[in-house]
Amino acid sequence: MFDAADSTFAAALTGSETIEMKRWLLGPERGSKGRRRGLAARLADVASYDEVGGKAIAAACEAAQALPGEGWLQRLAENAPSGPIENLLAATRATTYARDESGARDAGYGIETEISGLDGDFIELAGDAAMALAEIRQPLIRLGIQLEKLLADPPDWLDTQGRQRIEGAGFALGWRVDTLAAWQAMLERLGGPPDPQFVDWLAVDRNDAREFDVGLHRRFLDPMKPFAQTVLEGAHGVMMTSATLNPGGAEGHDGWAEAVARSGAQQLEIAPEICEAPSPFDYAALAEVLIVTDVPKGDLAALAGAYARLIEASGGGVLGLFTAIRRLRAVHGRIADRLARGGLPLYAQHVDPIDTGTLVDIFRDDPAASLLGTDALRDGVDVPGESLRCVVMEQVPWPKPSILHRARRAAAPQLSPGERPAQAHDDRIIRARLAQAFGRLIRSPTDRGHFIVLSPAFPTRLLNTFPAGTPVERLTLDAALARVSAGKSDSVDDASSTTNVTER
Repeated sequence: MFDAADSTFAAALTGSETIEMKRWLLGPERGSKGRRRGLAARLADVASYDEVGGKAIAAACEAAQALPGEGWLQRLAENAPSGPIENLLAATRATTYARDESGARDAGYGIETEISGLDGDFIELAGDAAMALAEIRQPLIRLGIQLEKLLADPPDWLDTQGRQRIEGAGFALGWRVDTLAAWQAMLERLGGPPDPQFVDWLAVDRNDAREFDVGLHRRFLDPMKPFAQTVLEGAHGVMMTSATLNPGGAEGHDGWAEAVARSGAQQLEIAPEICEAPSPFDYAALAEVLIVTDVPKGDLAALAGAYARLIEASGGGVLGLFTAIRRLRAVHGRIADRLARGGLPLYAQHVDPIDTGTLVDIFRDDPAASLLGTDALRDGVDVPGESLRCVVMEQVPWPKPSILHRARRAAAPQLSPGERPAQAHDDRIIRARLAQAFGRLIRSPTDRGHFIVLSPAFPTRLLNTFPAGTPVERLTLDAALARVSAGKSDSVDDASSTTNVTER
């Protein structure tokens, strides 16, 4: 919920976001693919009936010409931006590259820099961009007012279908107006004192050294503040439930304090009622956690070899979880053919041109298949039974040391006596990710399996993340392979026994 609120209440004034805004207003550019019509075409009947509304539509569409168009990334690379928004994006790109000290530039990853100490030219470009956005937003506000009047006093020609279309247009219009307002607010704060409730930064998003977006970003330091105002305040009651709400931890650690802090309840000064029920699963008998200590970090060949051998030892049924798409693709490329020759299909998110839900369905239907993926699979996969009998994480899921993470880490409160807030903040993130990943393994009382982390750097303080009683052991890859192979034999024996009983 914290991550959903973080994304929902974010603002991103980027090339891709402004392109989307322009397409919503004007429709696809000539020669571009897509059937979606622009605002004028969708509300042609309103424009012909209501003069004020028609003028507002025309003014908004004219002002939208200031937004970036097709080919904007190429123009930025050639230092030939067009229009006030592209000028700002070009300055954002140049500033981010000039300030980058992360080393990610040479590694091909995205880069970012804080919004502080910007020069006067950048501030001036931001002001021009803010004015251009205001010229789009103001007529959209007028149009929204006219649509409300039209719905309050509908003309004879407005049938039920037309009313629903105009209501939908009004909802979409309100969303765009709010987005434009957030962009303006972000730009107007540049050069002034920082707002302590926000974290702002500039970024160039890249994948394998290929740029795909540039822009300015804003997040709430605590996104549960707007969540509480927008969702909780107007509700008669709210229930939040999860198997991993209370992450546990060191002795004396109050896991519920973290859950309450991330619920938004504190923003309303409400003490929520809490309830905890024991798990119905006997984890001590059903699962083992194996920490493999001899796969060197950064050695892709060793990592790929470990995955291949574990999948072979298990006979498939492996869910491989990665913290970086690049490593996922590299491992898949090295082992897919080898496994296929052994009759063990390997599928991968970000590699196979199939949506995640379909990949999971394919994986669920074939006990010999294995699936590689990232956080979407870590947090939301339900594959009970024989099809998922081993979860392998390529490393401890450390939080990415981004500007946003550093700001939240610095502002982390002390939730338990004696804890170091910064380290505890990171530990809580890791515990939650490990708990979610482990939760993929045992989905029914008859499931059995192994949870394997290929990292010698697994902190001892985090070993109690897993359910009480779950065996946890540090061992070599060869020893882990022996455990997995033995587990496969036990599963076969159990399946045979079940078959015999059914036959009798």
